Amino acid sequence: MGASEFIFSDFSQPRGRPRCTHYNSPMERQMLIDMFVSGVPLLEKILRPVVVYLFLVVGLRVAGKRELAQLNPFDLVVLLTLSNTVQNAIIGNDNSLTGGLIGAATLLLVNAGVVRFLYTHERLERLVEGDPELLIDHGAVKEDALRRELITRPELKAAAHKQGFDALDEIDCAILEPGGGISFFAKKPSAASTRHDELLARLDQLSAQVASLKA
Repeated sequence: MGASEFIFSDFSQPRGRPRCTHYNSPMERQMLIDMFVSGVPLLEKILRPVVVYLFLVVGLRVAGKRELAQLNPFDLVVLLTLSNTVQNAIIGNDNSLTGGLIGAATLLLVNAGVVRFLYTHERLERLVEGDPELLIDHGAVKEDALRRELITRPELKAAAHKQGFDALDEIDCAILEPGGGISFFAKKPSAASTRHDELLARLDQLSAQVASLKA
C-alpha cells in the first residue's frame, strides 16, 4: 500500500512544479569513475609508454629498413600485430579515458624530445636510423645489398612499378632510405641517343612537309 501511495502522490502533483531528479546513482557514479579515474599509478602510466617506445625503436632498427618499407603482406601483418601486442604493455590494467590520454601525451612528448635531440646530434641520428642503402648503381642491381636488406628482385620490381617504371632497366639508381622508402632515379639519355632522337624528329618533319607539297 505504501508503494501505491507513493506512485499516486507522485503523479498527483500540480503541473508545472519542478520535480527533483537524482542522476548520481551508483551505476552512473561507477561509469564516471571508470572513465576518468585511472587504476594505475601516474608514474607507472608514464614509464610504460617510454619503455615500449624505446623497445620499438631498437627492435625496428635491428629488424631492418624493409619492415618499414612493407614490401610484402607479411611486413604489414607484422606491423599490425606489433601494435596490438604492445597495446596492453602500454595501458596496463587501465581502460580509463584519463589513462589513455596520459599515455598518448607521454608518447608524443617522448617522440618530440627524441627528434629534437637527434636533430643536433647527427652521428647519433645515423646510428639510430641507419644509413641509406644503394640498391641499384648506374643501372646495375647490387645483389649483395639486396641480400643484406632481405629484398628480392620481384619486390624491387614491384616497388619500381609503383613509381611508374616498367622495368629495372629504366632505372639508373635506387636507394633504400632510412625510413623504409625506396627512391628510384631514371636513366638519363646519352648525348648520342639524344642526337639520334633529334635527327629522327627532323626527318619526320621533312617527310610531313614533302607529303603536304605533293598533296
